Amino acid sequence: MNPVYLSVIIPVYNEEERIIPALKDIVEYLSEKGITWEIIVAEDGSKDNTVARVQEFALNQKGIILLTDPVRRGKGYAVRQGMLKSNGKYVLFTDADLSAPISELDKLLFYLERGYDIAIGSRALRDSSVRVNFTRRIAGTVFNFIVRFLLLPDIVDTQCGFKCFRGDVAKELFSEQKMNGFSFDVEILYLARLKGYRIKQVPIRWYQSDSSRVDIFRDSLKMFKDVLEIRKRCKCGGKV
Repeated sequence: MNPVYLSVIIPVYNEEERIIPALKDIVEYLSEKGITWEIIVAEDGSKDNTVARVQEFALNQKGIILLTDPVRRGKGYAVRQGMLKSNGKYVLFTDADLSAPISELDKLLFYLERGYDIAIGSRALRDSSVRVNFTRRIAGTVFNFIVRFLLLPDIVDTQCGFKCFRGDVAKELFSEQKMNGFSFDVEILYLARLKGYRIKQVPIRWYQSDSSRVDIFRDSLKMFKDVLEIRKRCKCGGKV
């Protein structure tokens, strides 16, 4: 049997202020559940004291693994590195701002333990509880419309940074992932659909962070171009 029940992947870039409170919250939650776990902090070329703070925290807390990279490559790259290093039966990735409280993981594990391969947090379902500003809500709605029209007609929210996978499924999908930016979520879910994996969309609580790393207009344009690239590869018969 796999000795690690759950791996938690946290991609970080310049998160010296938020990473330690996030780690403390996650460690407390996992410890109370009485499961075996590991937390992988996938650092992405930070210029602040993120690495030093995680290293210091890890000295007194078992189960913390730090992956570092001297170059900023993108959230998709950081998550991929964490996923491929993970050992858990189930693997979650979540953001350092904990916009989705870690306790929402219970909702995702419920479905994974009942046969689903992937469970994703969704901010667009009826029972979701979401606090987000108007501009970001509109941008998200437009992007989701494009993704549904071109690639994933049944997924109502691809971009929520709170997704959990069966460990073996995560290894397979992320080993084929190519997108290093924010569009990696779309790529992973599209790969999962092509392979016939069962995906459950789960309504969650989600609160917008005041210091989000996403540039609504610049990153949305890049993500739209990535979606077109994914679609083009499919139509040409190549891998995504």
